[in-house]
Amino acid sequence: MRWYHYIAYFFAGAFLANAIPHFGNGISGSAFQSPFASPPGQGLSSSTVNVLWGFFNLAVGYVLVCRIGTFDLRKTSHVLVFGSGILIMALTLAHAFGRFHGGL
Repeated sequence: MRWYHYIAYFFAGAFLANAIPHFGNGISGSAFQSPFASPPGQGLSSSTVNVLWGFFNLAVGYVLVCRIGTFDLRKTSHVLVFGSGILIMALTLAHAFGRFHGGL
């Protein structure tokens, strides 16, 4: 296993965690913050934009975890790196979105 596979797994977790709020809000028809809003990351984007942004994050996460190296759920090191990406992105998103939705 090459060192850059672990970096890919970490960022796969981050992209997949980022897909959840955007895709979830988008398919429920709710406007939500996105990088394409004005101002970026603070204003609201349409549900369609969020579905597309969430799907893009899912696609990037898939490529990083399934197409780079040989990710194995039975290898603790793979799962820990992947899970770390998920956890760090989730905490970052909770902090960022909490400012707008009363979570802080």
